Amino acid sequence: MAVPREEMDIDTMKAANILEQEGYEVKQKDELMIIFTWRDMVTTLYSRGKVMFFPLSDKNLCIEYAAIILNSVV
Repeated sequence: MAVPREEMDIDTMKAANILEQEGYEVKQKDELMIIFTWRDMVTTLYSRGKVMFFPLSDKNLCIEYAAIILNSVV
């Protein structure tokens, strides 16, 4: 899980729409989180900016991927 240095306040409904427009399959969305498929991983984006990838164990890739996602939805 990647955690931003400063807590964020992401509009998850707006972010889910952006992800869907970019072609990602959003499986679940509510005010607290979005669950979607990204690069063949189950990815969870939380409203406070945390991003979790499954399966992924490489810390550096986790940070890189989280930055990509956050930059596209914020």
